[in-house]
Amino acid sequence: MKICHTIDLGLIGYAEAYALQKRIVAARKADAVEDVLLLCEHPHVITQGRNGRREHLLVGEHVLRQKGVEFYATSRGGDITYHGPGQIVGYPILSLGEIRRDVVWYVRMLEEAMIRATAEFGITGKRVAGKTGLWVETGNTEKKLGAIGVHISRWVTSHGFAYNVSTDLRFFDLIVPCGIADRKATSLEKLLGRAVETAEVAPRFAPHLGELFGRQLKEASKEELLKMLDHAEQSVVVSA
Repeated sequence: MKICHTIDLGLIGYAEAYALQKRIVAARKADAVEDVLLLCEHPHVITQGRNGRREHLLVGEHVLRQKGVEFYATSRGGDITYHGPGQIVGYPILSLGEIRRDVVWYVRMLEEAMIRATAEFGITGKRVAGKTGLWVETGNTEKKLGAIGVHISRWVTSHGFAYNVSTDLRFFDLIVPCGIADRKATSLEKLLGRAVETAEVAPRFAPHLGELFGRQLKEASKEELLKMLDHAEQSVVVSA
């Protein structure tokens, strides 16, 4: 079984994580590193996907500055979303060419991993037709617990999923989340009615992703990842 390195980056700025993803993607395309799963949290940031509409950002730059929220346009699919403390963000950088060349299947598997992780807390997550992500029924409607936005180039994946654990949901009021005006976000903490730490939840995702994608997980530190990338980049330059 092939290896997938899993790295918990902790709290990391969006720009730094994005730059790190791009380095891993380049090395993965060159077959200079194995598959990688990054798990992290971001300081307050709003990101807009390549299909996003700027009018779904409901406030101006001065409000974002007041609230300490950054804004980035990104290469991922999807519309606009929020990332912040208390939210687990997962960036799988996988070679789908070695797994299954099927974008829709890949997105469904990310949903499945979130569904399975949520079930470990006694909560039933589900898919909603036409609305990518993880949803839960609350009352007579559905609320979004996890969002997905991916980018695939030469069958190497980047970006990924965001799962609300103890997220301050008020920040979602700054946007039309994922362009869906009639559905609200929720969090695992709100659904369980108790405090939940991301450290309690984050380790649940990797085993499910490993099983779904047929990968043996191997934990690594950020420092070990950077050494792998340095070596990979040097080897690619030499071979070129």
